[in-house]
Amino acid sequence: MSINFHDEENRFGYAKRQVDSGWIKKILEIVNPREKHVIDIGCGGGIYTRAWAQLGASEVLGLDFSENMIQTARGMSINIPNISFLVRNAISTRLEDKITDIVFERALIHHISDISGCLSEALRLLKSGGIYIIQDRTPEDITVPASKEHIRGYFFEKFPFLLDIEYKRRPRTNIIQKKLKETGFMEIKSYSLWETRKIYQNLADLTIDMRERTGRSILHELSNKQLEELIDYISINIQSEKMIIEKDRWTIWSAIR
Repeated sequence: MSINFHDEENRFGYAKRQVDSGWIKKILEIVNPREKHVIDIGCGGGIYTRAWAQLGASEVLGLDFSENMIQTARGMSINIPNISFLVRNAISTRLEDKITDIVFERALIHHISDISGCLSEALRLLKSGGIYIIQDRTPEDITVPASKEHIRGYFFEKFPFLLDIEYKRRPRTNIIQKKLKETGFMEIKSYSLWETRKIYQNLADLTIDMRERTGRSILHELSNKQLEELIDYISINIQSEKMIIEKDRWTIWSAIR
């Protein structure tokens, strides 16, 4: 069954990771956030909300539809004065028009059925000249061959039905670009990013992380028995006691209001 973001057990699965330096470098190539107002929609546990503040944003507002996620984000960000969080929907944030310089949405749009509505809401929130940044995985990103670095690839080798699920929900670059243009955005660009997801000291650490399904919504589609079969399959293919640096490939779109 799909992940339930309102479930108390999933509160910290998307809150404790550290932002990869490669992500920081790519974002700074796209925009200078210093002294800018940022809205992070679909903020989850606030990992990237906090990153925007650390990059120099004057104020960062994190929005998420899950009360549990927002409670976690607030708790993890308690010592950062220029961050705030609200329980809101990505399609209708109920915020004022033209209030922000940057709207950021990471790993959100593949959960959204009304993508056009999501894009329109971002356009409404942005000031003239403001920038909209979307980060998600496309079908091209997820079908990169499996390797010690691209662990996710083994999920689809072992259980092809997971790939069918991903194909149905993952956005395609040309579709997002088309919808951005139709919504009224300009200067639409796309980028590819390999982002370090997590570093494991050994295979045993990776196994523990997978059993907890930490930050991997696709693993919630597997039964406990299937998850153990997947762990065995990955262990056979990797067979390493050395450090494992897991990476995911992402696509980033940017557009100007």
